[in-house]
Formats: sequence, C-alpha cells, structure tokens
Amino acid sequence: MSETKSVLAVEGATVPFYQYEKDGFTCIEFDSSMCIPPEPMVNALLGLALVKDARTKLIMINHKSPMGLYPKIDKHFGIKESKLEDGKVKLEIFYKEGFSEQADLSDKSCNG
Repeated sequence: MSETKSVLAVEGATVPFYQYEKDGFTCIEFDSSMCIPPEPMVNALLGLALVKDARTKLIMINHKSPMGLYPKIDKHFGIKESKLEDGKVKLEIFYKEGFSEQADLSDKSCNG
C-alpha cells in the first residue's frame, strides 16, 4: 500500500517537500541526496521547523550521514538512521516533548 503524498510549500527550501500520513504519523519528507552543502542542512532545519508535535516526523533522504546536523539537533529531537538499498541514508527525526521546543533552528551553516 502506498501513501498519498502531497507537495508541501516550504519557503527557502532547495528541494521539494512532501507530506503524507503513515503509521499514525504526519510525515514530512524530502530528498537532499543530490544536493551539496549547505543545502541538506538548510533543508533539514527548514523541515524541522514544521515538526511541532509528537505525531509529526521529518524524513530526510541523504547521500551520507549528515554529521554536521547531528550536533545541532540530537539533544532536541529523536533520530533514527537507516541505510537504504541504494546506499543512501534515511533519517527519521522525531519530536521530543520538552526538548524540541527549545531547539535553535536558525543557524543553517554546515560544520560537518
């Protein structure tokens, strides 16, 4: 069964964002695997600004682990990373009650 994805307008994004429902979550997904730094970081932080509750998660597809992103968000969001069959990396980023609200998503520079 495939989920119905709708295009989500995200101001400042350099790739398309999609929204769909799956397993009780509102999923916001983007693929930055063809981007060069700092685009994956910028897109991830723009997407994270949309994760406002525990029923929403951000799905990021990237060509490798976004090492510069982890220190910016790991205290404020839950992160599950997995490898896809094509070698890309899939991150599922979850809201953490009491922590996500405190995240500073304004610094979009890539230091990793």
